[in-house]
Amino acid sequence: MDEPKAPKPKWWSRPVAARPGDRSSDAAEGAEERTEAAAAQAPPEPVDAPVEARAPEEAAPRPLHEPDPYSTPPYGGPGPWAPAPPVQHPVATPAQGTHVPPGIAPAPPQATGMAQAPPQPPGTAQMPLQAPGMAQTPPQAPGMTPPHGTTLPPAAGPVPGQSAPVPMPSHPGMTPPHGTQLPVGPGEPHRPPAAMAQPAPTAQWRGYDPWAVVPSPAAPKTRKTVSRRGAWIAVLLIALVAGCVGGGIGAYAERDNASGGVDVKLPQAPVEKEARAPGSVAGIAAASLPGVVTIHVRGSSEEGTGTGFVLDKQGHILTNNHVVQPAGADGDISVTFNSGQDAKAEIIGRDAGYDLAVVKVDRVSGLTPLPLGNSDSVRVGDPVVAIGAPFDLAGTVTSGIISAKERPITAGGEKEDGSDVSYVDALQTDAPINPGNSGGPLVDRKGRVIGINSAIRAADDGSGLGGGQGGSIGLGFAIPINQGKRVAEELINTGKATHPVIGVTLDMGYTGDGARVNTKGAGSGPPVTSGGPGDKAGIKAGDVITEVDGVPVHSGQELIVKIRSHRPGDRLALTVERGGKTRTAELTLGSASSG
Repeated sequence: MDEPKAPKPKWWSRPVAARPGDRSSDAAEGAEERTEAAAAQAPPEPVDAPVEARAPEEAAPRPLHEPDPYSTPPYGGPGPWAPAPPVQHPVATPAQGTHVPPGIAPAPPQATGMAQAPPQPPGTAQMPLQAPGMAQTPPQAPGMTPPHGTTLPPAAGPVPGQSAPVPMPSHPGMTPPHGTQLPVGPGEPHRPPAAMAQPAPTAQWRGYDPWAVVPSPAAPKTRKTVSRRGAWIAVLLIALVAGCVGGGIGAYAERDNASGGVDVKLPQAPVEKEARAPGSVAGIAAASLPGVVTIHVRGSSEEGTGTGFVLDKQGHILTNNHVVQPAGADGDISVTFNSGQDAKAEIIGRDAGYDLAVVKVDRVSGLTPLPLGNSDSVRVGDPVVAIGAPFDLAGTVTSGIISAKERPITAGGEKEDGSDVSYVDALQTDAPINPGNSGGPLVDRKGRVIGINSAIRAADDGSGLGGGQGGSIGLGFAIPINQGKRVAEELINTGKATHPVIGVTLDMGYTGDGARVNTKGAGSGPPVTSGGPGDKAGIKAGDVITEVDGVPVHSGQELIVKIRSHRPGDRLALTVERGGKTRTAELTLGSASSG
């Protein structure tokens, strides 16, 4: 009979004699005491069990760690002499309802302290024992993991080809811990653990060895870097788009804030279609504009722009002489009507002394002649309207009043012989007149022409009157329509205009008051024409004429203006001074041709 052997220690430590002061010895003593206490609580062995001869017991080695009720490896670092613990791979216990290998029949739960059922012969159905008052455990489907707390049957025995699992104490009625191999039921074939339906261990724990050298992680792949220039371009584009979007949103929000989020609609009067009063500026302009034209002149060396107005249905148009003068003998003259219609025009006649000219257009229908008024009926302060094309702005209308009458002016004088000088007993107006207004009509409140706009006093160099140069300062002058009508009729009928004369030569350099008769005649002739109006009235060389029909004259220019304001054949009364004595001389005006 073999000698009984001492029980082997259940821990992964070697029995070593305790040394005084050793920590492990103290721990072993505590563990021994706990082991003895556990043994005292174990159930007594049956009395009728055979008694075997026992060898004298040796002192059991003390474990280095206190026992673990869950049969897990000892915690803490092993001693330098202890072998390495087996590698543990974390494997999760299948969840409830997961299929387990067939053959594992869960045992019904059994209360602690209940009597075990006697073994049944093979082929006999075993009835689970149930404590009174306990709920029936529902049957489990084959291959399903029992719920937690279900007692599992003991293993039928070691499985061939597999080492016996380490015995692990478990509490009654508790499911084994996660990762524990389930035992195979009696009479069921063994299935390898690989057939169990459980998740495969991750690559992190596959082949884990706590004492192995962990290789350094592989270097990360180098990312493709974007060039700094491309990054800046992308940032600028994003900023530009964001700025545009933000600006648009801001502008829209600002507009909504300014208007309170509602489109603003301002009140406005309806369109008035009724005509204006005939005596208003608007009514006068509406009636007069169709008869006013813009004249463009182009000559060989110069060109100009002016205004004119229609005299009759035959196409005669009256304007200033200085307007058409640049055309010369073979220049080009075009007329543009207020409707926009253009037509070629030709000169019928012109007179530099009166600064008047007549041109004519052919084959133009629908002409609107302007009615002529009477300049002798004009009074200072009467409202007037001036129409023209200042600076080639056709159809410009300005208004004002008659500022003065019989204002003697001279214009021109660019030629050395003075043949281009015009003498006008003009109407003065404050209606704005500018370059381009020359030749245009000055109409009264009834729309009748009372004058021809001819000259302005400019504020440039103070050199005198001009034919439309400079800008308006409220001093405009117009040829009275009475004089214009007579000259226009003569130019249309004969192509020439006649001037009234008294038959004397004046001293234009005289600085005294009045007009003095020259002591020398023009050229080789006498200063007083023999048999002329002055000779018949007894006027002598050196006499000074101070009045014409009782109106004082202060210079030779004023005497000419006064005489030309009359027609040939009119009778005048002149006040003459000679040798300190004054007398009155009456005469009939003669006639002189402008040609």
